[in-house]
Amino acid sequence: MKFTFLGTGGAFDTAYGNSAALVEFKGKTILLDCGFTVYPTLRQYELTRSIQYILITHLHNDHTGSLANILLHCHYFNTNCRPVILYPDDDFRDELYEFLRLQIQKPEKYADFMPLSELPGITALDTFGLHAERLQTYAYIFEENGERRVYSGDLGQPDILFASLRGMPPKATTIFHDITFSEENAGHTYYKKLIPLLQEYHIFGYHCDPTKNPEDNPLPLVYHQPELMLSSLVQEAVH
Repeated sequence: MKFTFLGTGGAFDTAYGNSAALVEFKGKTILLDCGFTVYPTLRQYELTRSIQYILITHLHNDHTGSLANILLHCHYFNTNCRPVILYPDDDFRDELYEFLRLQIQKPEKYADFMPLSELPGITALDTFGLHAERLQTYAYIFEENGERRVYSGDLGQPDILFASLRGMPPKATTIFHDITFSEENAGHTYYKKLIPLLQEYHIFGYHCDPTKNPEDNPLPLVYHQPELMLSSLVQEAVH
């Protein structure tokens, strides 16, 4: 299992790209979120053809702004490329379908829809209302070969995620958690809330501007981990 981040910034941190990742999981490639900077990045590095599945945390533009473009590109330019959109429940599938219908009229022409339960090893954690009022959001937990990796999505309060993890069998766990350096930002987790949890988990912060990282922050940022960034995938391809 491998996460390769295409971007680690928030909605307005365009210099660092919208937070999204390519996940190599059980021999499949999953695009995890696809904000408005993701499609240009995939085109730049010729990665559109590699996408087999798409998994979305929520419908904000910095997490879905490239979705229609990617489906159209795969349909018209990549032979035998038809991504499968995974959905945690029927209500979210309907939201995704309507979101796409307004842009491409007939989403089923460009993608298949499949329940997440048909790809064992990924658990969706319902975080409704914990990023923005009345907004459906999800965190995702990936498990493969004794390893557990977690992607928080956008989460203002981390308690529900860590309570869920403590209820699972012990396992080496790496968490990619959205963070904010402003305590007034209720839509993301204030970094100081995660510091006590470093004793239990490997936690990396993302969805932030790394230049604003406070000196007292011990949480490593994904942006500063070359092995987690797209540059590592490009180097592997070259060699």
